[in-house]
Amino acid sequence: MMTDGTPRQFLDRQPLASENERLILDIVRRHGRIPRAAITGHTNLTQQSVHRLIEGLMERGLLRTGAALKGTRGQPSPTIELVPEAAYSLGISINTDSVVICIADFRCSLLFEEKLKILPNDREATLAALSLALERLLAQHGIPREQLLGLGFSMSGFFVSEDRVFNAPEPLRDWSLIDLKPILETRFRLPVWLENNATTGAIGESLLGAGLWCQTFAYLSFNYGFGGGLILGGQPFHGFHGNAGEFSGIYNPDEGPRRPALQYLIAALQRNGVDINSIDALYQQFDPAWPGVEEWLAETMPQVDRLVATLIAVLDPQAIVFGGQIPPALGQMMIDRTHLPSQRDHRYGVGPKEAKLVLAQAKGDASAIGAALLPLRLRYFV
Repeated sequence: MMTDGTPRQFLDRQPLASENERLILDIVRRHGRIPRAAITGHTNLTQQSVHRLIEGLMERGLLRTGAALKGTRGQPSPTIELVPEAAYSLGISINTDSVVICIADFRCSLLFEEKLKILPNDREATLAALSLALERLLAQHGIPREQLLGLGFSMSGFFVSEDRVFNAPEPLRDWSLIDLKPILETRFRLPVWLENNATTGAIGESLLGAGLWCQTFAYLSFNYGFGGGLILGGQPFHGFHGNAGEFSGIYNPDEGPRRPALQYLIAALQRNGVDINSIDALYQQFDPAWPGVEEWLAETMPQVDRLVATLIAVLDPQAIVFGGQIPPALGQMMIDRTHLPSQRDHRYGVGPKEAKLVLAQAKGDASAIGAALLPLRLRYFV
């Protein structure tokens, strides 16, 4: 135990900047490059305090002066930007039929993403392959291992204990109902944060996609199963047990096979003679004209309509994002067919404003990107 009461084993998971420092860093992150004089206006701090914070962050190598902004009256304004090589963060995402590893820099920019050519059925074999891939990628990209902040690890499933033990889909049985954190920390020699894939997808979208223009949204994660994540006021909402966004829970057992889980689309395609056997193949090869697509949409869209209406009524979000591993063309088909509550009759012919339905905008594997951003967000940003 340390003198401040923090258990020693948890020190390497604590924020590495003060609350006000994190505020400044996040302002700069969101703007990319911002005039130094403009930062104070985004805070409730005095100009002197902001100046002192910026100087301290520059001395620590987290901020630097950037190119002056042109096109303004008077002298070009000096700018402040993040130092991309100040720190790096590792992300790993485990889906039922994919294993993705990626690294983000201090700007929260994805440096690289690699999908391993293995299935994750065997946990130990998968972790061994990931460990080798990490060392190879660090060497290839010249990233010192000591500059890795930590590992954000995401997986399909929901949590069943305070230790964030996963109950994952059947293909991931070997990862289920065990305490993964010490296993991962021993293997990768890094502090680890665990999250489900839908929530990390929402986090990635909040930092690199719809979150750039929208502060409150629901993220629908279409994978082998179906879930989601919630971003409220720019922050992920986890719920008391860490399972906020488990949207499949609104359906009763009889409705389960008609919920918008991609496993049921694959089954419909196979019944109609389309040779698709994995979510990855579905994403890469999707054709709207395949026999079985319309059948699946006809069975599924009433459940999507109910969920969208529920989210609008309960959360009043600015947007509902269709994401996860859904092929974009299929996601757009679903958006086009969703019946919004505003299409109903309302008193005096006037209904409430409603959420925009949009495709996920973050590029790459959303859950892996969100996982990689977890350590950065928790240790340096807000």
